[in-house]
Amino acid sequence: MRRERERTENFPVETMLRVGGRNENTKKRKEIIMLETLPMLAAEAGNFGPFLPLAFAGLGAGVGVGIVGGKAAEAVGRNPSAFGSILTMAIIGMALAEAIAIYGLVIAFTK
Repeated sequence: MRRERERTENFPVETMLRVGGRNENTKKRKEIIMLETLPMLAAEAGNFGPFLPLAFAGLGAGVGVGIVGGKAAEAVGRNPSAFGSILTMAIIGMALAEAIAIYGLVIAFTK
């Protein structure tokens, strides 16, 4: 037990704060960190306009991939011998759906 205590006393203060070490300055340090972080978050909170297309593009891509995957599984269930061609078409369809999300990403970061 004594050896463990010696090892923890040699840790830097920042490490102890991150893992929840007990220190008399812990509460004060956390308050200072919060007060430094909050203005930065508040300044960026109103700037979500360019990321709205990204959100909708991601939503559309997710729905598209889900539909393509579901229909591909249904098609293989109906005709297992056509697995290869169905897989190829499904991969192409999913790639096209994901391209929409990439376009949204480009739009979000160019505005």
